[in-house]
Amino acid sequence: MNRRTFAKSLALATATPLTAATPANGLTLIPGIEVGHFTDTRRPTGCTAILFRQGAVAGVDVRGAAPGTRETDLLNPLNTVQQIHAIMLSGGSAYGLDTASGAMRYLEEKGIGFHIGNQIVPIVPAAILYDLSVGDGHIRPDAAAGYAACKAASTAPVAEGSIGAGAGATIGKLFGPRSMMKSGIGTACLSIGNTGVIVAAIVAVNAVGDVLDPTTGHIIAGARKPDGSGFMDTMARLREGRNRVDAEPGRNTTIGVVATNAIFDKAQMTKIAQMAHDGLARAINPVHTTMDGDTLFAASTAAVKPSMDHGVIGAIAAEVMTQAVLRAVKSATGVLGIKAYRDLS
Repeated sequence: MNRRTFAKSLALATATPLTAATPANGLTLIPGIEVGHFTDTRRPTGCTAILFRQGAVAGVDVRGAAPGTRETDLLNPLNTVQQIHAIMLSGGSAYGLDTASGAMRYLEEKGIGFHIGNQIVPIVPAAILYDLSVGDGHIRPDAAAGYAACKAASTAPVAEGSIGAGAGATIGKLFGPRSMMKSGIGTACLSIGNTGVIVAAIVAVNAVGDVLDPTTGHIIAGARKPDGSGFMDTMARLREGRNRVDAEPGRNTTIGVVATNAIFDKAQMTKIAQMAHDGLARAINPVHTTMDGDTLFAASTAAVKPSMDHGVIGAIAAEVMTQAVLRAVKSATGVLGIKAYRDLS
């Protein structure tokens, strides 16, 4: 698409009002998408299944330097597979990748996947976050947890907060666990006027950085001062030359999905996934660090022919992702002495 055509589609999207959907509906407002959580009652951890029973076209973009993923190579536009059937987001660090095996078993039982001879092969990409330091780290999501999340999946409004993949999520950890706060999983959705195009996001926020409200620039949750009187302001401390940090690589990571019903191919969905990371950068600072494994998937149910360029959808996806991040933090519940946003008000 040339510059003139892109500008025309951008003008169309700008002229068409973005209609906020009921926030609690989130990702499931897009027909063809189901979401289910499994939360382990023995400690704060769990997983979240996003199901596409009719299949979806997907891309992925990994920005953090310490990711934990499964089947992301299949989403490369150069590779053969054109559809996926679910995405798993999980706590439990690398152990949590086993939740995708449970999702595959569930989908196979339902006859969902690629039919190869007399076999069914569901395609289930996955990403994990580290939450093993919250409670007993020997308890982590496994294949049975992934199966349970799929079994719980529905088109009902998506539950948010300290649940599913966000059950053990925390933020503000650059200066060690004593300063961190509780986070969770959040979702948001926008309908683009009367075009029929919907863009939505779901994200489990487990960042090493602070979370800010981009409309005010104020930190709403993050590293707290030792006396609990306020926020340390991670970036301010770094600018002052405080280079001694207590965070370790791989113990963080924000993972999520942006989705649309607009028809796009794998390359275009990959670009949308890339642009959605801008939404993380607007709300999390610092982000995409060597200590995070930030990974975002983008999926299309391919139901509506869009009147706008995929770059415009990517820009909107970033906006929706920002809102999902804020909802993840604001809906979280404190646990094991770790305070949440709602505990500060």
